[in-house]
Amino acid sequence: MTATETAAGAPAEPATARPPLPVKMVIAGGFGVGKTTAVGAISEIEPLTTEAAITEVAAGVDDLTHTPQKSTTTVAMDFGCITIDPTLKLYLFGTPGQERFGFMWDDLVEGAVGALVIVDTRRLDDCFAAVDYFEHKGIPFAVAVNAFDGRVEHTLDEVRWALDVSEGVPVVVFDARETGSVRDALLVVMEVALARTEG
Repeated sequence: MTATETAAGAPAEPATARPPLPVKMVIAGGFGVGKTTAVGAISEIEPLTTEAAITEVAAGVDDLTHTPQKSTTTVAMDFGCITIDPTLKLYLFGTPGQERFGFMWDDLVEGAVGALVIVDTRRLDDCFAAVDYFEHKGIPFAVAVNAFDGRVEHTLDEVRWALDVSEGVPVVVFDARETGSVRDALLVVMEVALARTEG
């Protein structure tokens, strides 16, 4: 009798692989911190973006001091996905960074297990709103300091102190352009979310 036959000699039904568990995760942060870049770097599909050109009017509202080459901005969301392993697939939703689009956040985070809050240490003030939002909602999150030009302006302890986040919130350095770096940051969020469910 072969492995594909039953005791009665009839062919056994082939085992069907279970599809990976779909998990929703949000990527948030201020204007121009690297949310769209991170989704694009990790997504296994062509990411869906809602980029619009930065007009002269918007340029007068959004601070482009540290991102002078930025010509577009997310006005609704970014979307991508990545299969972490055969059992887990992350669906990524990037939020718009400007405060005037904040009304969309409640819909984007509905059903999310956690969030990655991206920070630019050159302008920490821009990420306070995101940190406050997830703390208020009780959604597990991690802070990811984007290493613009390969460096960060402050130590992780300084960032934690400035943001006033608890020791239970991981603060890591990552590069939004690098697939492996983004994956590692997302896995940190998954660990926090899992610890929350087990706690």
